Formats: sequence, structure tokens, C-alpha cells
Amino acid sequence: MFFYQQILKNNILCAAFLSWLMAQILKVVITLILDKRLDFYRFVGAGGMPSSHSSLVMCLSTSIGLKCGWDSTQYAIALSFAIIIMYDASGVRRSVGKQAMILNQIIEDRQNHRPIGEEKLKELIGHTPVEVIAGAILGILVANIII
Repeated sequence: MFFYQQILKNNILCAAFLSWLMAQILKVVITLILDKRLDFYRFVGAGGMPSSHSSLVMCLSTSIGLKCGWDSTQYAIALSFAIIIMYDASGVRRSVGKQAMILNQIIEDRQNHRPIGEEKLKELIGHTPVEVIAGAILGILVANIII
């Protein structure tokens, strides 16, 4: 029980997870507004606006910067980690999503001529740069409000 009490007292960790939660909720709300449908999968699914990965890691690094100092080793580690995560979200994972779209098109084309047993791949895996930046801004804002 003591372990959980200490974790709940860690306002840097709580701020980071709050930022993630807010980004996930915003995905559902934005999908509701733009697509006129309530899609709870957006709450747990990857991709979409804003990037919850970016929101979490930027809130974490900003919180550490605010609490430990912008010249601290902890901030340098956290910011480096955040940059890698955001690069991956908009670069590597975005490319995987594009490949999934192409493969799904191939599967669909083949299915029109003869049935095959392949399942469509998940296409919404990565983020656009705008989604990453929006998540980062959300994280910075939450950190500045909470810390």
C-alpha cells in the first residue's frame, strides 16, 4: 500500500499520465465532432489527433525541467527520450501506417478477382507532424498547469 501512496504523490508522473489521458479523451471528442460518430476505440487505439505519446513525454520532460531545472541531467534524459518518441511517432510508425494502407489496397484488389484469407492491416499507427506537435503542446501546457 505504501508503494501506491508514494506513486500517487509523484506529481510529475501524475501530470504525465493526466496529459496522456487528456489526449486520449480529445481523440474521442475530435472523432465525434469530425466523423459524427462515437468511437471508443479511439480512446485506446494508436494514431490520431493529438498524439498521446507526444503529450505524455513532453509533459514528463517539461515537468522535470520545471522541478529539477532546465540544466539538470534528469531533464536532458527526459527531453532526449521525448525527442526519440516523437520522431518515432511521426517517422517510423507513420511509414508503417502507409505500408499498411498499400498492403490493404493490394488485398482489396486481389479480393475483387478471387477470395483470399488475408485480414486488413491496421492503418492508423503513426502520427502526422501536426498531431505530434499538438500532443507536445498539450503536454507542455499540462506540465505548466500541474507542476
